[in-house]
Amino acid sequence: MSTRFLADTAVLTGRSLRHVTRSPDTIVTTLLIPVAVMALFVYVLGGAISTGAPDYVGYLLPGILLITVASGVAYTAVRLYTDLSGGIVERLRSMPIARSAILWAHVLTSLAANLVAALAVVAVALLMGFRTQAGPAAWLGVTGIVTLFTLTLTWIAVAAALAAGSVEGAGAFSYPLIFLPFISSAFVPTDTMPEPVRWFAEHQPVTAIVDSIRDVLDGTPTGGAPWVALAWLVAALVLAWLGALALYRRRTA
Repeated sequence: MSTRFLADTAVLTGRSLRHVTRSPDTIVTTLLIPVAVMALFVYVLGGAISTGAPDYVGYLLPGILLITVASGVAYTAVRLYTDLSGGIVERLRSMPIARSAILWAHVLTSLAANLVAALAVVAVALLMGFRTQAGPAAWLGVTGIVTLFTLTLTWIAVAAALAAGSVEGAGAFSYPLIFLPFISSAFVPTDTMPEPVRWFAEHQPVTAIVDSIRDVLDGTPTGGAPWVALAWLVAALVLAWLGALALYRRRTA
C-alpha cells in the first residue's frame, strides 16, 4: 500500500468527516430510528414478550446495534452518489491522486460515524437498565463483529450508490437491511415463530450475528454462531467489494 494512497485517503476522509459533522440532522436521524425502536420494545412491548433473559433491553441490544448501522450506511450511499452526480469525483480524478482513495474515504467515514453511533446506542441502553458482566476482551469481540458488519454494509452501500440512478435510489437499498433484524432472533426467540418464518429467521445471517453478540455479552458458550456469522460477513464483504470496484471502473471509465 503506497504512501500516496494513504495520504490521499486521509485527506479525503477528513473532507467526508467534516461533511458528516456539519449535518446534525443526519446524525440525529441515524440515532433516532434505533433509539425509538429500542424504547418502543422495552417500554411498550417488552412486558408482553418472554425471552428467558434477565432483562429485555440486554436481549434487544444486539439487534438494535445492527439496525443502527443499517440506518447509518444509507447516508454513506447518499453522500457518495452526491459526489458522483455533482462532478466532485471527476474533479478529484483529474488530479494526481490514488484512484481508489475516493471510495475508501467514504468507507472509513462510514466506519467511524457508525461506530460512534453504536457507542451512543449502548450508552442509551445503559440508561434504560442494560447491565453486563462482559470484560474488555468480550467488548473487543463485540466491537470486532460490529466493525465487520459495518464494513460489509458500507461496501454494499458503495455498490448501491454506484448503481443508482437517483439519490432516492441510492439510499433505498437500506430499507430491507433495517427490517431484516425483525425477522430474526433480535426481538423474540425464533421458536415462537410460525414454521416457515422460523426457518427463514434461523438461517438468515442476522440471527447468527445477533446470537454471537448476545452470547459474548452474556458470557455464555457461543457454539457455532460466531463462525456462521463470520462466514456470512466475509462472503458478503468480498462480493460487495468486488462488485463496487467493478461498478466504479465502469462508471468512471
